[in-house]
Amino acid sequence: MVVVNDYESFQKERKKLQGSVGFVPTMGALHSGHLSLIQRAREECDFVVVSIFVNPTQFLEGEDLDKYPRKDEADKKICQRAGVDILFMPTVYSIYNRDELLLEAPRVRGFILEGAKRPGHFDGVLQIVMKLLNIVKPNRAYFGKKDAQQLALIEQMVRDYFIDTTIVPCEIVRDESGLALSSRNVYLSEDEKQRALSLSRSLKLASDMISSGELDTVKIKEAMQELLLKSVDKLDYVAIVDREFNNLETVEIGNSIILVAAFVGTTRLIDNLWL
Repeated sequence: MVVVNDYESFQKERKKLQGSVGFVPTMGALHSGHLSLIQRAREECDFVVVSIFVNPTQFLEGEDLDKYPRKDEADKKICQRAGVDILFMPTVYSIYNRDELLLEAPRVRGFILEGAKRPGHFDGVLQIVMKLLNIVKPNRAYFGKKDAQQLALIEQMVRDYFIDTTIVPCEIVRDESGLALSSRNVYLSEDEKQRALSLSRSLKLASDMISSGELDTVKIKEAMQELLLKSVDKLDYVAIVDREFNNLETVEIGNSIILVAAFVGTTRLIDNLWL
């Protein structure tokens, strides 16, 4: 595995890869969820590139940029064992200029749900993903479904800007208790981890209601909210949308996503269920 830290060095190594390239962009603090993306890229492509970059432009003022978990040496070992060919760990100064061209999220889908709670967040996400796709030039790029709205916007960006990369959505990975894996889970105390399970339990409740024939989204959301409010410290939203992120009055099997965002302690968590 080769580790590089700037664009020029990366390009020298990228030219050596004669075959299909799979790309997994991350912010580090790698866990089994990231590893599942790397493994899928390994299975489907000749070469695998992983990036680790804590992107400052997607953090809002007062968020956890400075304390976001960083485990560079452990991450290098994980990537080495997983068969990564190039690990790209750029500095902020090698990625951003002082007077940047700006990329903005779409006016509607970029400013609902996560975009409403974190205005400007998706501008930064799309900005860095655009840069990384242009640098790596992968055939396939792998993203988890847990960040469902982010995934949808990245897919739209690739379409709208005619980027020659296939975006591959990958299933959510959970621990044995059902908690969706996230680098931010390290912030949770043992008590908070138990209370955080209310997110996945609320999604299980929704799934059970739908399996029993209840398709009214208002009734499903009310039941989810009642469960969640017993455990979380702040509920940001419960939403049921179609794959284009339009609100639904009735669940559409095969075209729906149920999303939840909440604070447990000071940690903000998201989870979802694709139907």
